Amino acid sequence: MKIGSVNPLGLAKGNDLLKGGTPQASGQTFGEILQKSLGELNKTQVDAYNAMEGIATGEVKNLQQAVQKIHEAELSLKLALEVKNKALGAYKEVMRMQV
Repeated sequence: MKIGSVNPLGLAKGNDLLKGGTPQASGQTFGEILQKSLGELNKTQVDAYNAMEGIATGEVKNLQQAVQKIHEAELSLKLALEVKNKALGAYKEVMRMQV
């Protein structure tokens, strides 16, 4: 899961919003975006597991790169958990609203 992307949902840039424009969706559904993000998260976790396995067996030639993959996977998982927690919190807040 790439963390560097500030605009993951394909919406208009912040400058467009400041100029009075409206955000334009990329045409992807929420489910497609979620599926893609979970696939990327899974790939980073698998890469980290392979790096740990390589360290344990001594097959890794570049230890720094292996540790970087492990750290990236850890940060990606933490980000995904925080997004999940925020989404659940928002859902609970909406459910508490009086209609």
